[in-house]
Amino acid sequence: MRNTTTVGLITPEPGHPLLAATTELLRHEHRVVTVHPETAEPALLGRLADVYLLKSRTPRALGLARDLEARGAPVINSAEATALCQDRTAMAERAREAGLPFSATRTFGSPAELMADAHAAGPLVVKSRHSRRHDLVARVDSPGQLAELADAWADEPVVAQEFAENSGYDHKLWVIDGTVFAALRRSELAPEGRGPTVPLALGELPPGWAELVVEVGAVFGLDVYGVDVIDTGEGTPLIVDINAFPGIRGQAGAPEALAALALRRADAAVAAA
Repeated sequence: MRNTTTVGLITPEPGHPLLAATTELLRHEHRVVTVHPETAEPALLGRLADVYLLKSRTPRALGLARDLEARGAPVINSAEATALCQDRTAMAERAREAGLPFSATRTFGSPAELMADAHAAGPLVVKSRHSRRHDLVARVDSPGQLAELADAWADEPVVAQEFAENSGYDHKLWVIDGTVFAALRRSELAPEGRGPTVPLALGELPPGWAELVVEVGAVFGLDVYGVDVIDTGEGTPLIVDINAFPGIRGQAGAPEALAALALRRADAAVAAA
């Protein structure tokens, strides 16, 4: 095992709580460098780090990650896995092919195209096909609401999922290298708004849920990810979204798990070289 490992953070926000706490854990014995994905030049970058954490999903960030992977650098999560989770159509197809309880998802070129569909009766959850910050996520209960979306998001490719009755709360489940963290948060579709995120002990999850979210990582090739799950009754899980490297905040042990993952992946790359 090497004495010092250099960990690269591909992110425009190295001060994000999870990354900052992980950096603090590593910096006493190891080196942490930040690579801003929007300004870094791949051709000039070289191999600054022994392992990279990809905490950005922009096209430039993915391009940078692919370039580093081509040079043999380990990247967590891979560019391919990260890109897969940005396309909600591909995400749903992969999940359902693997037998995961993922919400049935239909794809449309625009909200207007969805309006013309004979099965567009609500309630529906309409989302941007391509996951990103400030994307479209809305509950639609009437043709009038759908028409408003068609005006506001005219050129937006969308997916539609039937609204599933639930408690009104999302189970926010995060995984870092097989370790599961959990919280409860009111759905963004609730009239009251999201409200605070409340940490949840794993023992409070319905049976099998922790194992389910670990399986998601194997299906999607992810090491650090989040899974949004709703309870549709008597502990029956329905996955409504999967995110690569989400903002895991306020979870005891998460920075330690991320630091350990980065060092283990770096050492594995050296051993395989």
